Amino acid sequence: MRLRGEACIGAASVLSLAALLCLIFMHVGQINPYSVPRDVSMVKVNMSGYGQGLYEALDVPIEGLYTNDSGAPLQQQAGLRQFYRFGLYSYCAYIDDTHGTCSNISAANRFEPFTVITADMLSNYSSYTDSILESITFTDSSYLGEFSNGAYYLLIIGTVCAALALFIGICKHPIAFLLSTLFSIIGSVTLLIGATIWTVIIKKTESINEVVIEASSNPVPLGITVTIGDGLYLAWAAFALLIASILPYMISCCTYRG
Repeated sequence: MRLRGEACIGAASVLSLAALLCLIFMHVGQINPYSVPRDVSMVKVNMSGYGQGLYEALDVPIEGLYTNDSGAPLQQQAGLRQFYRFGLYSYCAYIDDTHGTCSNISAANRFEPFTVITADMLSNYSSYTDSILESITFTDSSYLGEFSNGAYYLLIIGTVCAALALFIGICKHPIAFLLSTLFSIIGSVTLLIGATIWTVIIKKTESINEVVIEASSNPVPLGITVTIGDGLYLAWAAFALLIASILPYMISCCTYRG
C-alpha cells in the first residue's frame, strides 16, 4: 500500500512539474527576439504577402511599405515587418525568421494586431488598410485587447496554482496532498478558461485569412495570415497535465499515512 501511495505521489508530482514547465515556456515567449522566446508565441501574424496583394489590387509600385532594418523602432511608421508574433508580455516583429525587435515588456500585454501593424505603416498605407479592413474582428482592438488582457490573469492564476500544487505536494502529508488537489483543480479551471478565450479570439481573427481585395479584374488575396502560436498549445498541454494530476493527488490525500 505504501509503495502504491509513493507511486501516486510521484505521478502527481511529475504531472504538475510538466504542467509548470509548459507554462513557464508559454510565459517567456516573445520577451526577446532570440533563442527559445523567438519560437514561442500565442499568435502569429504573417504580413509578407500584403505588399503583393496591394500591388495586384492597385496596379502601382508598392514602395516604403516594408523595412529591411530589423532594429527599426516599432509603431513609428518605420515600415512593416514580414512577421509579427504576440506573447503574453510583449510582441516581436521580424524582417525574416530570425532578425527582429520587440516591444517593451509589460504584464497583461494586450493583443491588438491591427493597431500594431498600421502604426508601422506610412500614413497612406494605413489609411488604405483602414478602408479595406472594416467590420472584422482583426480590426477590433478594444475587443481583442480586453479579452486577451482578462485571459492573461487567468493563465497567471493557473501557473501559480500549478507551482503551489507541485511544491506543497513535496511535503508528503495528507493535508499537503489535499491542498495540492485543490490547487490542481483551481489551476485546471483557470487554465481551461484562459486557453479557451485565447483560442476563440485567435479563431475569430483568422477570418482575415479569407479577405480578398477587389481588383480591377479579379479579387486577389489580401496577403495577411493569422495562425495559432506554440504558446497556446503549451497552455492546453499544461491544462491536460494539471487536470491529470488531480486524481493521484486525491488518492494520496486519502490513502497516504507517511
